[in-house]
Order: sequence, then C-alpha cells, then structure tokens
Amino acid sequence: MHKIIRPLTFALLVLAASACQDQLDEFNPSGATAEAVFTTPEGFETAVNGAYTYNRVIYGKESGLALLEMGTDIWTNAQNNGDSQSSNTRPQPPLMNYQGLNTDNVWVKNNLWTPCYQGINLVNQALKYINTAGLSAPRRPSAEAELRFMRAWYYYHLVESFGAVPLRLEPTEGVVNTATRASVQEVYAQIFADLDFAVANLPVTLGQFAAPVTANDYGRITRPAAEAFAAKAYLSNGQYQKAANYARKVTTGYTGQGIRLVTSYASLWDINNQKNSEVLWAVNYSTNLTFNAGSNTAHQWFLMKYDDQPGMARDVANGLPGVRYMPTRFLLDLYNEQNDARYLGSFKQAWIANNASTIPRWSQAEVNQNPALAPLLNQPKFTVGDTAVFTSKRSIDDFQQRYTRRYRYKTYDIDDLYNADGSLKGERRYYPSLRKFDDPTRATPTVTESSRDANMLRLGDIILIGAEAQVRLGKTDSAAYYVNLVRTRAALPGRTAAMQVTPAQMTLDFVLDERARELAGEQVRWLDLKRTGKLVERVRAHNPDARTSIQDFHALRPIPQSDIDAVGGRGDFPQNPGY
Repeated sequence: MHKIIRPLTFALLVLAASACQDQLDEFNPSGATAEAVFTTPEGFETAVNGAYTYNRVIYGKESGLALLEMGTDIWTNAQNNGDSQSSNTRPQPPLMNYQGLNTDNVWVKNNLWTPCYQGINLVNQALKYINTAGLSAPRRPSAEAELRFMRAWYYYHLVESFGAVPLRLEPTEGVVNTATRASVQEVYAQIFADLDFAVANLPVTLGQFAAPVTANDYGRITRPAAEAFAAKAYLSNGQYQKAANYARKVTTGYTGQGIRLVTSYASLWDINNQKNSEVLWAVNYSTNLTFNAGSNTAHQWFLMKYDDQPGMARDVANGLPGVRYMPTRFLLDLYNEQNDARYLGSFKQAWIANNASTIPRWSQAEVNQNPALAPLLNQPKFTVGDTAVFTSKRSIDDFQQRYTRRYRYKTYDIDDLYNADGSLKGERRYYPSLRKFDDPTRATPTVTESSRDANMLRLGDIILIGAEAQVRLGKTDSAAYYVNLVRTRAALPGRTAAMQVTPAQMTLDFVLDERARELAGEQVRWLDLKRTGKLVERVRAHNPDARTSIQDFHALRPIPQSDIDAVGGRGDFPQNPGY
C-alpha cells in the first residue's frame, strides 16, 4: 500500500502569506532540517512519498470539485450551494457562477495555488539532495523520475489555472520577497523536460521498481501514467502530434501489462473494484480514515435530498445527501439512455423505500382524480423494497399517470426540474444524482469521509484525449476510431451498432460532448473547456446560473492577492487581467 506521508513532516516554505503578512514565512513544525531528512535513503523515500500527498488537498475534495469540475456547462448549483442570486460568502458559489470570484477566494488559494507550490518546493528540496541521499544505483533514476513527474504535474495545474506563474526549480529556503511570473511557454518547457525524464526512467509496472518500492505501492506513478499525462499536457500546449503519439501508445501499447478498458462502465465505480485495469493513477485513500489527513468526500456532494421523501430515511447505502452539485439540463440531454449504459452507470434515478413509517397511503383526493383507485383508499402506495422516488431525465407526459398504480411513488421529471431553456425550477433539492463516488462501506449514515480512491488518470480519459488530438490534426477517421472504443464499451446489450460514430461527426464539440458523457464529475471538465477555448461559449450556452456572469478573463483564475502583496511589487508579479 502506498505510504501516506503527512506534508507537515517536512521543512516547507508556505508560498502563500496571510493577508496581514508582508513577507513569505518559513514553516518547519517538526524542527527537522532538510539536510537531516533528505540525506539518508529512508528519509529521502519519505520525501518522495510526501511529494504525492498534496494531491489529497485537490482530488476527492469538495474544493477540488469546485475548482476543476464546476463553473462549466454540465453542473450547476443545488440547493445547499445557493442559487445564482445567492449572497452566500462561502467559497464555492463564485466558482460555480463566477459572481464575486475575486483575488481572496480561499479555495483558489488554499486548495490549488498553495498545495501545488508546496509540492513543488518539496520536490526541489529533495532534488537538491538526491546525489547525497545514499540511494542505490537502481533506485536513484526512478526516484528522480517520480519527483520530476510530480513537479510537472503541479506546474501543469498552475499554468492551466493561472497562466504565467513563478517558475521555481530550486528549493525556497529562508525569506523570499520577490517573484516573477514566467511565461506559459517557459513553464511548459520545464513541464516537458521533467516529463521526458520521467517517461525515460519510470518502470512500466510497480513490480519493476527497485527496492524499497514494492508491487503493493499502489498510487505510485508508472511510465504508462506518465505518458498519459504527457498526452494531456502536449494537447493543452497545442502540440497535437506529440499528444496523439502518447495517447496512442497508452491506448494500445500496454495491453500485455493489463492496461485496458474494463468491460462494464458501471463496474468502474464499484468500490470493490477500484484497482482495475483502466485506472492509470489514483490517490490511494486508506480504509483507516485517520491515516488520510483528510479523506475522500466526493460521495456526498452530488446527492439529492432523498431523506425527506416518503418512504425514505437516510442510510449508508443511499449515502449522505450534500445537495451541492446538480446536473445541467444540457448534461442530462447528452445521454441516450436507450443505447448508452453510461447514464445509469453514472446517475441514480430510482430510490428504493427503506422506511415503512413514512410510506404514504392513497388519499380521497387521489381517488377523486382517478376513481379506479377506490379499492386502494387508505392502503399503502408501496412497501419497503419498492421504488419510493423516481427522478426522470424525460418528461412524464400525462399528469394522471402520477396517480395510477404504476406511478404510485413520488416522481420528479425533467419538466419539474428545468425550463425548456435549461434554467432551473423549484428548490433544486431533487434530481438525478451522480453515483460514481458512492461509498456503501462507511461506518454510519453520518460519516462524511470515505476511503474511496480518487482517480486522476484513467484510460477512458486518455482515449478521448487521443480523439481530440486527431480532430485537431484533421484526422477524423482516427478520431472516430478512438471515440468508438469508449462508445463500444458503453453500449447496452444489442445497441453496439447504434452507438458507433462516423468520421463526419468528428468535431471538437462532439469530442467535448463525449468527454462529458464519459467523465462527468471526474475533475477534468473545467480544464477541458479551458484547453479547447470553449469555456465561455459553452457556459453561456448551457449553464443558466453562470451565463450572464462569466467573462473572457475567467479562463484564468485570480492569483491570490496575499501572495502579490507579500512581494510588495518587487519583481514582475502582476494580477491576472479582470480581477
């Protein structure tokens, strides 16, 4: 199992000053010096492991979902986030609707900017001492490769989110009061230099690492994962042929090592099947929640408020309803559930009665509307184990159907939830709920933390990165080949032919739609829209809460103002335009 190292073990510089500070602070809670930590093989391995831990601040967290998935065309506010007019001062509404997104948003600072720079600084410290750490000759190249991969990974998140950023390749030690933003191309040049080293020096499988790494160190980066990230990074930088080459290698080059799409899309989300053939890299959260320094919480934020419905009570199996994020009508309309298993593989639409005490009975008013129900007057409408609530992405046309024996449970159809233009109706409490991150292994219904892993790279994602690269290269036949790989897997029995696409259908927008169907909720959507230059266009077209607020400058996040203030104007460290 991949070791879980708390970041506070290390002497770190926090690259984010509080509003009252005028310089950056050195943070060393353990009292250990970097030299003492990094100059033994054992200490150096803790540094390598520690470089991974900052992903735990971003992936599988509510803040990370808000930063990397929300404010897009496929998600909008549910009730507990407030609606588009909310004056709520919590950090997530501005990331959802762009109203009031400013330079002191604490999630932008504490859950993206700061952890990425903390991870980078730890990598830089470790690399400074790598030649004096006493590593074995077989281990040294892969240790450096892991570290340089992590530096590239964190810089990718920074450059895609903020644009030009300070580029630090040496450890920050002592007080630093100057900063200069390197250009996007300078940052990418370093990302690619680090990735080239990582790809050349990482083994293909965990079992091929030199000691002390073992085949059980799940969550450690390997060559296929590094190449998958390279495909995404080159695509983001407009180097489409290199992106296509890496995507092809990951898609077809490692079947002998067991890397392939799982047969059933729904099985990807089975908590007993997390370590499957499709996952290239994940945050490995422990089943011992005390080890996680903050566990996965994604299971709760997409769930509707089911526990106030007739026949329902909150329980472990149905989950903890956070009622934060609900799908836009656009996202629901993207799925053809007659052909595509990904809708029911991704969304829960039926809730099964588990509370006999709140099951409703047929009333006189309902009998008056449908006299055929007279024999059922005062009888329970359903029993425990029957459907209690049904949320439909389609219209239930005849209102009278809601009062027949077939429709004896509570229904919320597409017309109850949305207007024709996609704007929201009602209280935003009841809706088809993303089920990918459900955790039926939690100890009690009120436990907020989950041991579920958080996938950061998986094969379905990279196959569609390949399709996007091929569209950019004008090779629509190759793009269709890649798209059909995921659509064939997604086809319901007997519907494979109906799921196939043709080269004539291959456009950038089609690939983005396909990525929504395949990857909804997986912390890639904001970067997808930003990478393709479609963020503003698609939010205005499909996100009614944000369409009037989003501006062109929102394609970059605001630099935390406290960091700009900390350098006091020394160096070239301006704020992003518009903020």
